[in-house]
Amino acid sequence: MGLIQRYNMLLFLLLLVMGFIHGDTSKDSQWLLSIKTKLIDPQGVLDNWSSKVNICSWNGVKCSVSLNQVVGLNLSNSGLSGSISSEFSNLVSLQILDLSLNFLTGIIPSELAQLQNLTELHLYTNSLSGEIPREIGLLKKLQVLRIGDNLLSGEITSTIGNLSDLRVLGLGYCQLNGSIPVEIGNLMNLKSLNLQKNSLSGYTPQEIGNCKQLQLFSVENNNLQGRIPASIGKLEALEILNLSNNTLSGSIPVELGDLSNLNYLSLLGNRLNGEIPLELNQLNQLRTLDLSRNNLSGSIRIFVENIESLVLADNFLTGEVPRHLCMGNSPNLRKLFLARNKLSGGIPNELLNCSSLRQLDLSDNDLTGELPSNIDNLENLTDLLLNNNSFTGILPAQIGSLSNLESLFLFHNSLTGSIPAEIGKLQRLSLLYLYENQMSGTIPLELMNCSSLTEIDFFGNHFSGSIPSTVGKLKNLVLLQLRQNDLSGPIPPSLGYCKNLRSLALADNNLSGTLPVTLKFLTDLTLVTLYNNSLQGPLPEALFLLKNLTVINISHNKFTGSIYPLSGSNSLIVMDLTNNSFSGPIPTRLAESKGLIRLRLGENFLNGKIPPEFGALTELSFLDLSSNNLTGDIPIQLSKCKKLEHFTLQNNNFVGIIPSWLGSLQSLGELDLSSNKFHGQVPSELGNCSRLLKLSLSDNNLSGDIPLEIGNLSSLNVLNLQRNNLSGSIPATIQQCTKLYMLRLSENSLVGEIPSELGELNDLQEMLDLSSNSLSGEIPSSLGNLIKLERLNLSFNQLQGDVPSSLGTLTSLHVLNLTNNRLQGELPSGFSQFPPNSFLGNDKLCGAPLSPCSRSMGLVRKSLSDTAVAGIVVAIVFTSTMICLTMLYIMLRIWCNWRRVSISNSDGSTGDEFKKGEDKWVYGNDHQKKIHGEYWKVLNCMNVLASPEQVSSNTCIFQLKANNNVV
Repeated sequence: MGLIQRYNMLLFLLLLVMGFIHGDTSKDSQWLLSIKTKLIDPQGVLDNWSSKVNICSWNGVKCSVSLNQVVGLNLSNSGLSGSISSEFSNLVSLQILDLSLNFLTGIIPSELAQLQNLTELHLYTNSLSGEIPREIGLLKKLQVLRIGDNLLSGEITSTIGNLSDLRVLGLGYCQLNGSIPVEIGNLMNLKSLNLQKNSLSGYTPQEIGNCKQLQLFSVENNNLQGRIPASIGKLEALEILNLSNNTLSGSIPVELGDLSNLNYLSLLGNRLNGEIPLELNQLNQLRTLDLSRNNLSGSIRIFVENIESLVLADNFLTGEVPRHLCMGNSPNLRKLFLARNKLSGGIPNELLNCSSLRQLDLSDNDLTGELPSNIDNLENLTDLLLNNNSFTGILPAQIGSLSNLESLFLFHNSLTGSIPAEIGKLQRLSLLYLYENQMSGTIPLELMNCSSLTEIDFFGNHFSGSIPSTVGKLKNLVLLQLRQNDLSGPIPPSLGYCKNLRSLALADNNLSGTLPVTLKFLTDLTLVTLYNNSLQGPLPEALFLLKNLTVINISHNKFTGSIYPLSGSNSLIVMDLTNNSFSGPIPTRLAESKGLIRLRLGENFLNGKIPPEFGALTELSFLDLSSNNLTGDIPIQLSKCKKLEHFTLQNNNFVGIIPSWLGSLQSLGELDLSSNKFHGQVPSELGNCSRLLKLSLSDNNLSGDIPLEIGNLSSLNVLNLQRNNLSGSIPATIQQCTKLYMLRLSENSLVGEIPSELGELNDLQEMLDLSSNSLSGEIPSSLGNLIKLERLNLSFNQLQGDVPSSLGTLTSLHVLNLTNNRLQGELPSGFSQFPPNSFLGNDKLCGAPLSPCSRSMGLVRKSLSDTAVAGIVVAIVFTSTMICLTMLYIMLRIWCNWRRVSISNSDGSTGDEFKKGEDKWVYGNDHQKKIHGEYWKVLNCMNVLASPEQVSSNTCIFQLKANNNVV
């Protein structure tokens, strides 16, 4: 070695020693110290970044051979926060920058493009935002770019296509949108492309086929559409292809059969259709195939050898479960999911050769037949899901030999028989679902040996006998669902030792006895449903210790005493104690369950008032306190319960007026205050409850008019105001309640006519009851439009006139009561089906089913009212009188003419002499003279005969007029 070389080596060693002793003053250290000030370092990872320490010994720093240039910086998973400083761009020798798995925010600075020696950039799993800078395409030496799992948005910049040396591109788990740039096809050296879980749209570019080195391509959970490009078949090195959860359509391209190295293919969750291509059977390396949740049809034609996971669920596949899956060289099948298709037939025996099978899901198909007795051939089975089919027969005893079984789902089939005792051998069994079958017999004691059981669901069978007294051995039990069976006897006290129990559903059985005190130990219990049994006695006070209860339904039993023990939990959402014999006041403590939604305490013997504290139950939607002995008024505090939908207080002893603030409960759908002692008027504010479906205020002491605002209840189905003291007329605005199904206004003091507008209530079906009022006028013919009406009661009113013929067309009407009115005339022909007592108290009604009407009366009364008939009679009398007078006039003329002729012929007197005597007679002042003169003239005219041709035409006319003026 020469002198100069020795000198340089000595100088290098000297500088090295001085650097360690006296610290580092290089430019890179200065930049890193400045960068440190931009970062928050709660874990102290950067504590040794100091000018007093050589930079090459700083945490995460890798130096070059010359010891004064930083070529690598790895601060991954260091708990750092803050932003990425643009000063990183000054580390010009940097080749690897890894800031992944931290809590960094802000944008990716475009200045990083100045790091021309950078080969790897790892920024994944932070909280970076903004867009991917276009300048990133200037990093010509970049081989690894992993910036996914951030909050990045915008499109994938096309300049990425300039990174010709890129091997790994990770942009998954961001918020990127737009399409995949076609420039991706320029990345000839790319081996891994991960774009999953973004919002990318558009089509998968055909240019992807240029990335011949690609081994992993994942774009799952985006919004890509269109067909799968056939060019993917050119990616011969591809091992993993994941296109799942997009909106890809069309058929599966046969070119995928050319991917000879493919071992994972997932196309699930798209809109692919057509049949499964046979070309996929060329994929000899394939281990996982998932084509589920598409629209694929046809039969299952997969023959791939050594496949381990085959998932074809949620399609429209038909035919039988394939027999070939476990034949020949396919012993490695571990997972077979064919659920939710249209497969038929039974379970083939060949399938039982899959001894390696661990998960078998054939649920939700049309499979039939019995469960194979050699099911125990599947010795490695952990999950067996055969639910929602039409399997029959019994559960074979061989099921007890599946020692690895953890989940057994057989629900919703037609299985019969009992549970085999051998099931007690399944020490690993965790989930046992047999619900909705036709199984019977007792629950075997051996089942209590399955110590790993967490969920038992036998709902909707015919199991009988008692609940095993040793049920407490199931220490891990979380759910016990035995509802809707024929179980009897008491609830075993040992149940209290299942301390993990959260859901207890024993409803719809024949259970009896009292609740065991040991239930107090079930401190995790959240749901209890015991309704429709014969349980009795008071509730154990210790139940107050159950602080996590959210749902309690013990309705329709025989419980007595106070309900206070059930008020210990502040987490209650639903409480239903209907139809028991509970007594005492309603606990105010229930108001501490702020999340209470449904509270049903009806049909008990509760007394006292509604606690005002219930105003704090602002989530309450259902409040049923009906059929108790409650008193007092409705507390105004309930006006705060704005979400109340059902409010029923009927059959109590409430007093006072119906509060107007009820109109502020905009969500109210049912309001039933019937059979109480409310007085005052019906509040007009109820017209604001636009969602009200049922309004029942019957059997109270309400008075005044029915408010016009009732017409605002356009959604109303039932309106019941009967048996009150309401007065005034029926408001025509009721016609606006177009969805009325029942209308009952009977036993009030309503007056006036029945509004014809009621005929517009086309949905009125169950009943129209206006009986026992003082309604008058005629029955509107418009009621004949109520073609759905089944019951009509207009009895005990003052209705008159004919029964409209339109009512006879009501073919749905099967109950009719028109009794005790003033109706008359012939009944419509369609009324013959009703009994005669439907019309009692209307004496002038006739026609079937009453006595027949007379022909003349029928003809007249059929079309005319009483007034019209009277008018006709008067007209007939008047016409007859006029005819008689006319005849009399004609006869008088004849006699007068005859008399005149006779006088003229005998004495030669003229007509003037006769006229003088006539004038005197007509204008005489003496009434008696007038009468006698009239009488005389008539005699003369009648007794003297004369020839007609000699008679003056005016003589007897005048005399007739005089005759008519006689008083």
